[in-house]
Amino acid sequence: MDQKMFCYQCQETAGCKGCTMVGVCGKQPDVAAMQDLLVYVSKGLSAVTTALRKAGQPVPAAVNHLITLNLFTTITNANFDKQAIMARIRATLDTKAELLAKLGDTASLPEAALWDGAGDWDAKAKQVGVLSTENEDIRSLRELITYGLKGLSAYSKHANALLKDDEDTDAFLQRALAATLDDSLTADDLVALTMETGKYGVAGMALLDAANTAAYGNPEITRVSIGVGKNPGILVSGHDLRDLEMLLEQTQGTGVDVYTHSEMLPAHYYPAFKKYPNFVGNYGNAWWKQKEEFESFHGPILMTTNCIVPPKDSYKDRLYTTGAAGYPGCKHIPGGIGEPKDFSALIQQAKTCPPPAQIETGEIVGGFAHAQVLALADKIVEAVQSGAIKKFVVMAGCDGRAKSREYYTEFAKALPGDTVILTAGCAKYKYNKLDLGDIGGIPRVLDAGQCNDSYSLAVIALKLKEVFGLEDINDLPIIYNIAWYEQKAVIVLLALLYLGVKNIHLGPTLPAFLSPNVAKVLVDNFGIAGIGTVEEDMKLFFGESC
Repeated sequence: MDQKMFCYQCQETAGCKGCTMVGVCGKQPDVAAMQDLLVYVSKGLSAVTTALRKAGQPVPAAVNHLITLNLFTTITNANFDKQAIMARIRATLDTKAELLAKLGDTASLPEAALWDGAGDWDAKAKQVGVLSTENEDIRSLRELITYGLKGLSAYSKHANALLKDDEDTDAFLQRALAATLDDSLTADDLVALTMETGKYGVAGMALLDAANTAAYGNPEITRVSIGVGKNPGILVSGHDLRDLEMLLEQTQGTGVDVYTHSEMLPAHYYPAFKKYPNFVGNYGNAWWKQKEEFESFHGPILMTTNCIVPPKDSYKDRLYTTGAAGYPGCKHIPGGIGEPKDFSALIQQAKTCPPPAQIETGEIVGGFAHAQVLALADKIVEAVQSGAIKKFVVMAGCDGRAKSREYYTEFAKALPGDTVILTAGCAKYKYNKLDLGDIGGIPRVLDAGQCNDSYSLAVIALKLKEVFGLEDINDLPIIYNIAWYEQKAVIVLLALLYLGVKNIHLGPTLPAFLSPNVAKVLVDNFGIAGIGTVEEDMKLFFGESC
């Protein structure tokens, strides 16, 4: 049977090889085709902007924002709306045409930069998708870079929403995206570009961290309720803090409470959000449980970014999207960078809904971003020097529905009592509600925040390296056992590799887009490895005594 699509950008791709009939995520072949075409025209526009910069001509910030939002739109589980994606393709083609007119010589530009949108778009998408690169290793490296850039685009977009930009990062993102069209680049050239992508991954995460903390303060240790109140509520999922802020402002005095879901949990850690009396707690768990949890929530749900699971009819009329997110048949809240968004439709619908059904009780503790952890540095160093803390285990990353991910819960349970977990991202839901206790008052699970906040884990490691007077970050008593799912995890991985971190274990499977030869480069140069059983990995990390 002929393939209807080809996508292998996420961890759950079919058979760890690629989705060819329909996406495991629920993405249909026609949507996959338009996403491939959106990436292609974004690469073409990036070739034009790169040529403009070489010619000394400025590129408007709006064009930078267009490209980052395009890439964000194609991240796994972000946008399933074919018409919305096609509208972005048209906008990109129009922008490219305007910029091409500013270039005197276009002879050296790739075909993607010159294509004007003529012809059958579905046929064009088949010609320019992932498999259009025949050499397996070149394809693997091009996709590794592209997926890293998709992750970087997410960080950039969130910073842009808070009116923070970095022209250097935007220029690199576009230069690297255009380079994936260049058939003259060798595998060695692309490996070097992959490492450079990691460098700008660090810069992008630093930009977002600075934007978030400037707007909302440094995260602080916070106890977050996981129960419910008596008022009707609105549930906010995804990652965009500016969207949450606007919603909170508009719900004041309405009698409607606001809850976070999944990756939005860390919003509770920021001081600025604590002034809202109706910001009452976190509802539910990681993204993949949303079908049950969105149904029992009863009120409207706002998806601010990726992590949409195709909704059930029972709550589809309560699901709203905004920003890069989209789903056909669900209402989309418009609003660009710096523009207010009108959430009155959600508020009015919430008033007609019953309060959320209670699915849990109690509290969870978080807020251990770099500023908070460094404030505890003396206490942590003392615990390490006394032997009370023997090792830190970085268990950041993503959660997912695969049964194999139960490994991370069992791994956390099996850890020796003198270890501390450093986490960020929705991977934490595999263990953040376990009673793992503390070490001298230091919780054994230190949650730095969203996957967007993985920068904190790098800052903490670099500070500990400095405090202990070490020359090599790999001499720290830190183990990296990271779960991945989508493309933001790819840029975090590349950022860690750029910082020199080695021997990272990645699971529950290694990426399908890594060819054997590219995987060997990562293994040989950085010690990248997969996971085994909990028992095997305990012995590997802690010795036979475990």
